[in-house]
Amino acid sequence: MSTTNRLTALSAKALGPGFHCDGAGLYLRVSESRKNWVYVYHWLGRRREMGLGGFADTSLAEARAKASSARALVRSGIDPLKEKAGAQTTVPTFHMVSEDFIALKGAAWRNPKHRQQWANTLRDYAKPLAEKPVDAISTSDVLSCLEPIWRTKPETASRVRMRIENVLDAAKARGFRTGENPAAWKGNLSHLLPPRSKLTRGHQRALDYRLVPGFVRALQQREGVAARALEFTILNAVRTSETLNAKWSEVDWEAKVWTIPASRTKTATTLRVPLTEPALAVLTEVKSLQSEWVFPNLSLRNPLSINAMRGVLIRMGVDGETTVHGFRSSFRDWAGEATEFPRELVEMALGHQVGSSVERAYRRGDALERRRLVMEGWAAYLRDHIPVNGRSAARG
Repeated sequence: MSTTNRLTALSAKALGPGFHCDGAGLYLRVSESRKNWVYVYHWLGRRREMGLGGFADTSLAEARAKASSARALVRSGIDPLKEKAGAQTTVPTFHMVSEDFIALKGAAWRNPKHRQQWANTLRDYAKPLAEKPVDAISTSDVLSCLEPIWRTKPETASRVRMRIENVLDAAKARGFRTGENPAAWKGNLSHLLPPRSKLTRGHQRALDYRLVPGFVRALQQREGVAARALEFTILNAVRTSETLNAKWSEVDWEAKVWTIPASRTKTATTLRVPLTEPALAVLTEVKSLQSEWVFPNLSLRNPLSINAMRGVLIRMGVDGETTVHGFRSSFRDWAGEATEFPRELVEMALGHQVGSSVERAYRRGDALERRRLVMEGWAAYLRDHIPVNGRSAARG
């Protein structure tokens, strides 16, 4: 019975065997021998049932009142079954709260992989916290997770810290913790761990933009789909995942535009990428593979692996700290230091959101043709290593 058809005293009396819904978690369980009122709720990600009395002893109105009281306890962060038993609410472990947090928040995360990354990160790096009650976790406990990886894996360690902080904030919001968050950075861990800026060379480990033209010329001498994928990524200053998951259906040869759907961009907005002649030449070269993927793996049924382009960097002997993503920083540095293209245009070329939400709402276009001039300037720089003055182009 749906929640829109609530029970009445007469209809409840006439019900046969089954589990009948009155709405808002209240059910009447009917068996061959008895009828019982049951309140169904979820606690720390698990389904639980609370008996509210037999049908003969508890009226429909009384059952609804009991269910309403139980719902209020759940909203207050109290397990009604524990309250009913007269016991103190059991403080859940970090693992229990993290599971519940991921289940709750994961539904809103755009990329399913993000949910899995959260689970994997906490499982692998927050293991010392897993079985600890959340109200017993201290700063030293958090440090036991972070110190082993803070210097060797700074990016991963930073994510671990932020995710632990989020889980403990959720625990506090549910009444399981009080006081300051032991995973907070400002005024806490900032006094105990060196900042990330001291551990890594900038936000992304990038090749100096003045060295990129020489690197691209060397890259063009290499064969293989991964090498072409890396060249395409550099030419368009896009993210690794955007290249790897590109499909031919997204490419408009006549308009010379590659349209990345919102489901695959970091900003969840469609991104139109103007394709320069060198970028089109790369596409022409891989078109003969006849796969739905622009850059497929050997089977042609799936895209290249996430590490394929990184492997090209390693085989070419590039500085071990340089990343594929870092070429976006190289592009930004080139635009900022060697051209006069407006910063806003460069940020849009990188697929970043520019301006406030109100400004974006009133912006009618995506400056495609102006961005095309930026990308043509970048392609010319990579081909000829000739500095491009973007002043006239920016006016076009």
